[in-house]
Amino acid sequence: MTPTAQRTLILTLLAALMAATRINHFAPVPDASWAVFFLGGVYLSAWTRWAFPLLMALAVAVDYAVISSTGTNFWQHYCVSPAYWCLVPAYFSMWAGGMWLRSRGIALNLRTLGLAGASLVTAAAVCQLIAQGSFYWVSASVASPTLAGWWQNYIDWLPGYLTTASAYVAVAAVVHVAATSLARGGADAVATR
Repeated sequence: MTPTAQRTLILTLLAALMAATRINHFAPVPDASWAVFFLGGVYLSAWTRWAFPLLMALAVAVDYAVISSTGTNFWQHYCVSPAYWCLVPAYFSMWAGGMWLRSRGIALNLRTLGLAGASLVTAAAVCQLIAQGSFYWVSASVASPTLAGWWQNYIDWLPGYLTTASAYVAVAAVVHVAATSLARGGADAVATR
């Protein structure tokens, strides 16, 4: 499979995963958006210029469809305050974490596993800082914002988002290892003929 075909397949799978899970942030199958952007940075870094905006547009389109389907005006929903647009830099922090990991080289070893964990935790902490921080301070949803209230909100929500993103990234890592092993096995079989 050519690199372009691989990237196209990965982009398609990531878009489908986000569309399928973003429809309800608190469904039994949690929202994969953070992981999608992180994995996009890992696998689609060469396509950042257009793949990131495409996935960002998909996220907004899904939000629009979900909110509109309830009969609520998208622009009047409590989640769509001026802070909503801070999701762009928040999600880009996930993408940047993936790009950073990709720039360090991806191998099937403990070093890569450690780098993946560090980059995912850092990217998620920054994403939460931007997304939750902007919602807390900019939206009208918090009547009397305080630094202590913001911090409590930050630490209350970060573990859940990090756990969800980590679970999806772990599944992607298993798929990556399996695909790499299969590809090597196929190449070895051809070389021995």
